[in-house]
Amino acid sequence: MNSIRCSKGTLALLCVVGLLAFAGTATAFSVAADGVPSEAAVDEEVTVTYTIDDPFTDAPNQWTLRGTTELESVSWQVTVLRAGTQISEDTYGSQNISQDLEIDDNGDEVQIELSGTVPAVENYTYAPEERFTVATLSRQTGNNTQEFQNDTAHHFTEDSKEAREAIDAAQESIEAAGGNEEAESLVDSAVSSYENGNFQNAIDLANQARNTAESAQQSQQTTRTLLIAGGALVVLLLLAGGGYYLYSQQGDDYSKL
Repeated sequence: MNSIRCSKGTLALLCVVGLLAFAGTATAFSVAADGVPSEAAVDEEVTVTYTIDDPFTDAPNQWTLRGTTELESVSWQVTVLRAGTQISEDTYGSQNISQDLEIDDNGDEVQIELSGTVPAVENYTYAPEERFTVATLSRQTGNNTQEFQNDTAHHFTEDSKEAREAIDAAQESIEAAGGNEEAESLVDSAVSSYENGNFQNAIDLANQARNTAESAQQSQQTTRTLLIAGGALVVLLLLAGGGYYLYSQQGDDYSKL
């Protein structure tokens, strides 16, 4: 009898634990992004996909999806699915979109595919680096708008990338040299040229800065080597002098004998 009661109690406890575990892993509104670049060249074609799982869990039963991008020649495709089966599909060709979503449509997943070309850089800045909005997604209910996704990326031209890399290399050389006032001044000028769009001048100045820093570092290493060698020579001379002194003292002792 006691064994039966114990088994029933254990079974009930396991059921409760199972229910709690299930509740803890219940799905909720979530967004996954695929293909979002960290950087991209101007005029490069970019395609990103966002997947919203359980769009009405922990969310209103009816809301408006809003999207915006700085990509150009844009194409949006918004697909609503239920258990992997397509319910609806809408396409848009502007940088800003708006689509109403309702729980009555029985969708449990919304896929958003965005394609477009990377926009030109309007204002070059070395730090922080130039960035553009890949996509911003928001959920609007009445007058309340909640942003749930915001992706940006660094954009560049071939010339601006080469100039930035030259400046980065110069900065690393200056740091390795422990700082150098002349090289730092050249880098500042290179950054100024970069931000004015004069990339070739920025590259030339950055290379000069790197060479100056590397020369200073080599000079420091040479001086350090000479000091070490000089110190070693002094030690050798002292040892030799001490040895000679001891030898001469022993010679005096023998002569007295």
